[in-house]
Amino acid sequence: MLSGYATLAGTDAYRQRFAASAHPLHFRRAADLWLSSIGLGTYLGDPTPRTDALYTAAIRQALAGGCNVLDAAINYRHQRSERVIGQVLTALVREGLLQREEIVVATKGGYIAFDGDVPPDPRAYVQETFIKTGLASADDIVEWNCIAPRYLENQIECSRRNLNLDCLDIYYLHNPEAQLQQCSRSEFSRRIEAAFTVLEAQVASGKIRRYGTATWNGYRQQPTARDVLFLPDLLEIAERVGGQEHHFKIVQLPYNLGMTEALTQKNQRVGREMISVLEAAHQFGITVMASASILQGRLAHSLPTTVSDALSELQSDAQRALQFTRSTPGITTALVGMKSVAHVEHNLVVAKLPPASLEQFHKLFRPQA
Repeated sequence: MLSGYATLAGTDAYRQRFAASAHPLHFRRAADLWLSSIGLGTYLGDPTPRTDALYTAAIRQALAGGCNVLDAAINYRHQRSERVIGQVLTALVREGLLQREEIVVATKGGYIAFDGDVPPDPRAYVQETFIKTGLASADDIVEWNCIAPRYLENQIECSRRNLNLDCLDIYYLHNPEAQLQQCSRSEFSRRIEAAFTVLEAQVASGKIRRYGTATWNGYRQQPTARDVLFLPDLLEIAERVGGQEHHFKIVQLPYNLGMTEALTQKNQRVGREMISVLEAAHQFGITVMASASILQGRLAHSLPTTVSDALSELQSDAQRALQFTRSTPGITTALVGMKSVAHVEHNLVVAKLPPASLEQFHKLFRPQA
């Protein structure tokens, strides 16, 4: 395995290499690291060698072009996305083109992961691989989601092997709000506390550096929704488990031109106020990564003319959508799925520009003003 982990000095050295080609605000200081404002996601694509090859080329291009944030999950393409990242990073470090300390690798655990492809009988696979081995009980698994302690320990080891990394920079619980479809809020808190206990122990043993939650619905819901997540409650649990120096430091959530709830939905109670999750994260010092920055390609074309008018300096709707997300106050990195060298090159044009101004945001949110 590659030893070490992303460091402030390492990510700063990476940043300095792009001082002449990227805008100074392309890299942001957060979580004691320098993170690129655009990160490469690996969710989409078939579980095939051809897609593996596409990602291999795209990741190489992204790392060579000023993107030092790579995002995966163990279940993405049935572990293939993690494995491709591991192969590329290992090769680049051995070739002397990168240092391990320069690159921030995030992955997720919580969904049942198959091995390379969908097995002939998925339920039998789960029974044999996870339930009979004692890694999880049937009650632990809700809609293919599991955050049981022994299961998470197993998944972290699998991710470390897949990525060929001694230490994972960021580890997310993946859509833990799925558990709320079957369990009570109090039982959910108990399960989160057990999961955070494992994650703090994994930090102590040097296997991960920091952890958080990567969600789809949890932070976007009305405060009365069954599966809404409350950041203050999660932080209280983290503090109960890990004390004031706990390692719950980061969240990932969808945010884009079509899904603005992280900014506009006031669903987090902090003191006597109801505020948005972006405001709450800022108050608590939590780093926010945006997923689905161009909504899996659906915002790459046919955007309203108000968007092209407000962001006229950009060449395409894909770039405008990405610029919107990376420019939103409170967003550190806008993640975008890229498995094409051409898409990487096109999207990284945005890194050369400053973030959108408040005046441009005003036009986007109030086009008639």
